[in-house]
Amino acid sequence: MVTCVIVVLGSFRVVVDGRQVPDDSWKRTKAAGLVKILALAEGRQVHRDVLADQLWPDLSGPAAGANLRKALHFARAALGSPDAVQARGDLLVLLPDADVSIDAERFESEGRAALASSAGVAPALALYGGELLPDDRFAVWAEAPRDRLRTLYLRLLKAAGRWDDVLKAEPTDEEAHRAIMVRALGAGDRQSAIRQFEQLCRELRADLGIGPSAETVAVYEEAIAEDRRRAEHRARATLARALIALNRGDLDEASSSARRARELAISANLGREIGEASAVLGIAANMQNRWPEVFEAEFEDFAQGDSARADYVLDAQLCLADYCLCGPDGHRSIAQRAARLRTVAEQTGSLHGQAIAELLLGVASLFSGDLDGARRFLESALELHRRAGAKAGEILTRQRLAELDVLQDRRPDAAREASRALTAAESTWLEPHLVVRLYGVLAGAARSPAEAVRVIERADAALAGRSVCSPCSMGYHVAAATSYALAGRLATARRRLATAEQLAGMWPGGPWHAALWEARAVLRQAEGHDDQANALFREAAAGFAELGRPLDELRCLTRAERRPSLATSGTPLAG
Repeated sequence: MVTCVIVVLGSFRVVVDGRQVPDDSWKRTKAAGLVKILALAEGRQVHRDVLADQLWPDLSGPAAGANLRKALHFARAALGSPDAVQARGDLLVLLPDADVSIDAERFESEGRAALASSAGVAPALALYGGELLPDDRFAVWAEAPRDRLRTLYLRLLKAAGRWDDVLKAEPTDEEAHRAIMVRALGAGDRQSAIRQFEQLCRELRADLGIGPSAETVAVYEEAIAEDRRRAEHRARATLARALIALNRGDLDEASSSARRARELAISANLGREIGEASAVLGIAANMQNRWPEVFEAEFEDFAQGDSARADYVLDAQLCLADYCLCGPDGHRSIAQRAARLRTVAEQTGSLHGQAIAELLLGVASLFSGDLDGARRFLESALELHRRAGAKAGEILTRQRLAELDVLQDRRPDAAREASRALTAAESTWLEPHLVVRLYGVLAGAARSPAEAVRVIERADAALAGRSVCSPCSMGYHVAAATSYALAGRLATARRRLATAEQLAGMWPGGPWHAALWEARAVLRQAEGHDDQANALFREAAAGFAELGRPLDELRCLTRAERRPSLATSGTPLAG
């Protein structure tokens, strides 16, 4: 009997009768994909129509079927036998007459048995060779088995008490951080427990409204019990309590704790914590529908000079300022406030305050269709941010200038501006907000749908495993759905559109519901349903008109009259 060993954990290899199938035998990647899908399937068998749809989701049934027949030929040739993949009715079966060993199958079987019996898990852990099929990280068919195997691996690590290895695999796992803190306390090493908590807080990102649980905070407070006088420790503990209150909906308590945390952070000169506490204040105020008033008060309090602490306080409000600019009539009301705040900043000599005011005025002009005014304000804001050394504001200003370049059909300029900003954004404390925005702009600046898809694929890889601000990512997800639709990759476009729709449901208001109508229209048009597409474009245009966004409205009306071209393949201005 033929023996076959298939490795899918950490890499992809096939060994038949002791001889490894050469890598160049899998140059026909769909032949390799066919073998991988069958190897992961229960009973190593899949209906041929399902297999064709998984490998060629954007092709019609007959076209996908023809490709499947070619892939079968090359897969059988690579495995060395015409019987390596057999057809049994409508099912395709991998190596039904061979003695087959698949590393993922063995790991899953022994891993579940170890957990069920509470026996030693070390032998099962030794079978995990790494992430499932890392070269197919973005293949839809690999997502479910990859997540299942990875979850089992983490459960086994936890059962073995290998908490450091858990964090290598999942840096945000709070249970592992807490277990390491408890271990350090048990050994009398309070400083290690404190450092572990600080690492956890960096991973969870308070500026995104995410923080540790009450149980973990209690361990931290035990660690600092003998040194409560240190403001830095009390600042972090109080900030964590603010986040707990925020997430349970106690907004008054969240605001009170955040103010106290910020006072402590200021006294300890903790810049990041100053910004994060300010962000929590802003998030709570936004949930209470009073952010503009809170922002104005914060601005007037802290724009009295250009100290580093003021930079963190003001930068923390940039994301929420953009969010409010995108609401119904938001750019008009925020522009009025910004004009007043610019006067305050000029009177107090705050370069950073003037820069933020000019930025807000520039974005308001951009949204209202005054492109000349937008460029004037944004270029002024860029220079002021540079002089103030305010990196986050400079990056956000470059993003808006890049969007302006796209609107004025200066795509190469837009790509250069966004790329320059992206490089700088990676090292800022507001990176989860800025990076995803800039990838969305780069996709919009692409010269063709195929180039835009390459940008999105590169961005997906760069963003994998990172914390990302949900509202800030809306423009990116809409750009992804639109780019894939225009490139003819319709199944992927539908999936990306579903992601965007889910996020939009979590963040009502702003331009995103109109943007989603537009993205749906682009997809319907790509599917050949022109009448439905035109109706959706008009719906999107009406939504943008209600928001006072004439350029977005005009683009949608233009698209309703003709098929999309490079000149009309842009995406809405980011929010």
